[in-house]
Amino acid sequence: MRNIRLGVIVPSSNTALEPLTQQIVASLNADKTLDLNVTVHFARVRVTKIVLSADADAQFALEPMLNTARLLSDAHVDVIGWSGTSASWLGFASDEALCKAIEEATGIPATTAVQGMNWILEMIKDKTVGLVTPYTPDVNKAIQKNYPSIGIEISDECSRYAGLSDNISFAALDDPTWDKLVDEVVQNGTETVLIMCTNVRASHRARFWETKYSDKGLRVLDSVATTVTGMLKVLGVQVESDRMIEQWGRVFESP
Repeated sequence: MRNIRLGVIVPSSNTALEPLTQQIVASLNADKTLDLNVTVHFARVRVTKIVLSADADAQFALEPMLNTARLLSDAHVDVIGWSGTSASWLGFASDEALCKAIEEATGIPATTAVQGMNWILEMIKDKTVGLVTPYTPDVNKAIQKNYPSIGIEISDECSRYAGLSDNISFAALDDPTWDKLVDEVVQNGTETVLIMCTNVRASHRARFWETKYSDKGLRVLDSVATTVTGMLKVLGVQVESDRMIEQWGRVFESP
């Protein structure tokens, strides 16, 4: 059995990702075919709002992130994951710089929710990608503008948002809200849906949507789940199993 400690950096006002991540990890441990003993350890960095402004961008400055990563390194975690999606609108290079800085500061490999998501997108090479977020329309548009840099176009018809900016409010969005947003992008031709935010309760819903739209071959990539799969990928751990796919969806399917 392989023992693994996952270190996760959490936006301070996030209330969704910790319980969801713990549930995913519990499923990994319960799947005896994987032969894993995974524990997850959290540390917070201040993030309270998601808007396009200089002061909001400053929430994701390097030094606070590094201070948080250093605290996680005290627990001798095997990998550090930023369970936040800031690079989706700030630019993917921001995650690359963050991971490099964390590795230099702690000696521990690092990855992010967005990197885990983009790795799967690169493998499946699906060009019909949809975006669903709790954010405001301008943040969604900024995310859409970033994706052509890795060869993916997200059309306006395949982009939906709840219109919120206060991070604490994201977790209050209910299943019917997410069902409606996902339905709209799927009906507009999406085959892969990105749930871009780690403070939403959507990971548990991925398999429901994939089953509902199985005739369209739907794949759902939720950013809480891709933080976990991305960290395990960095460690060279194969996580594909029928049980994980049945519980958490095709994010646990080998591309």
